[in-house]
Amino acid sequence: MWNSRIRPFLLLTFCVLFYSCNILSLENGENDSPPDADGVSMPVSDATSAENSTEEPETVMEFLEEPVDKLEEIVSGETHSMNFTMRLGIALAIIVVQALLIWLSWQGFKILNRKIAAQLGHKLKPLSIKNLRILTVKQIINVILFLAKIAKYIITLFQLFITVPIIFSLFPATEHIASTLFAYILNPLKAIIRNALGYIPKLITIVIILTITRYSLRALKFFTVQIAKERLIIPGFYSDWAYPTFNILRVLLYAFTIAIIYPYLPGSESQVFQGISVFIGIIFSLGSSSVIGNLMAGLVITYMRPFKIGDRIRLQDNTGFVVEKSPFVTRIKTVKNEYITYPNLSILTSNIINYNTSSNEDEDGLILNAEITFTYHTPWTQIHEILIAAALKTKNTLSKPKPFVLQTALDDFYCRYQINVYTKEISKTAAIYSELFQHIQDGFKEAGLDMTAPHYKIILPPDIEPPQTGEQKEQ
Repeated sequence: MWNSRIRPFLLLTFCVLFYSCNILSLENGENDSPPDADGVSMPVSDATSAENSTEEPETVMEFLEEPVDKLEEIVSGETHSMNFTMRLGIALAIIVVQALLIWLSWQGFKILNRKIAAQLGHKLKPLSIKNLRILTVKQIINVILFLAKIAKYIITLFQLFITVPIIFSLFPATEHIASTLFAYILNPLKAIIRNALGYIPKLITIVIILTITRYSLRALKFFTVQIAKERLIIPGFYSDWAYPTFNILRVLLYAFTIAIIYPYLPGSESQVFQGISVFIGIIFSLGSSSVIGNLMAGLVITYMRPFKIGDRIRLQDNTGFVVEKSPFVTRIKTVKNEYITYPNLSILTSNIINYNTSSNEDEDGLILNAEITFTYHTPWTQIHEILIAAALKTKNTLSKPKPFVLQTALDDFYCRYQINVYTKEISKTAAIYSELFQHIQDGFKEAGLDMTAPHYKIILPPDIEPPQTGEQKEQ
């Protein structure tokens, strides 16, 4: 049983054969020629075609002229010596063979599809790039089956496109149609192959340029890793500059490579290609002013080195740890697990306090301070002792240098004291402050001192009016 999908192709082929036979029968009825010396009748059109066959222009590629000429001689010589019955029989045989080949190819694709669906599911893995899953196993199988289906139809169409001109070439009345159909196939192939062969020198040039670019990037990557790991030290060049500098040089190298390759690309001289390039450039220039501004600000911040990943900074009234620093934005994480994003352009115009840098560049560490107020009745020496003892009891602080107390103000009812303590544990600042306050409270409680500050308010009896000021008297 023939597959129902092959029937339209067979119907098309039989229509072609019927058309050829009708034309040939009409010509045989009107233009009969006497038999030749061998007793075989030859139509006038055959003779005319045989005489003019050598004068027709060639339609095949130059490097295929010799085999195609031999094929034309064989076909023209054999077909012109055959009668209508033999030609019809050959045409029918070609149709049967081609239909059988189409049926076999379709059956082969059916078997292939079953094997793909049954076996590849256990062998394939999802297509992923790092943590991004692009295609699942089922989607990959569907893509393979779709490509197999396209290949099946392409092969079938190719078989039909070859079969129809061959059938046309069997009959003199339709021989010119066969040449035209063959030209539809061979002329584009000839142009494609000629252009492809002519493009080979430019392609080799592009390959050489890309190879040089690839190995140049590998060399830059090697030196970048060495500098980042501080195995290679360049005076005045910090290790945290290594990867940003590598990214900048990589972009510049890619741009330089594209500029060199551009003249060797096919269609680069076309005005349409150039117009599209100009249009894309205008779109980028008009719509990316803020993007370029943030990019340049990120570049400046990188080489200013105000902070790095993991540093605890204070930025625009927010304090947190830097968790991301990209060419366009910077993100910090507060102690409350809040993520705050700042465009690099806004950071460039803001004041930044980096607590890690303060600790790393000063060997004594970062100074944490806390203020309290206390009345004048208690000697200041006792207050100093209580605060210093509380600081020494606090974990993650340094005993050397020793904590110290500063008296920052003498107010009307109390004195201001500031306890200062050194630490290297910048990431635990919030916990250090909390524990320090606890020890301060415990110290005053053990000393029998009340930390509450008295507040005084004068309340007059209702029959007494408050004294008037000079301005109130004038009014």
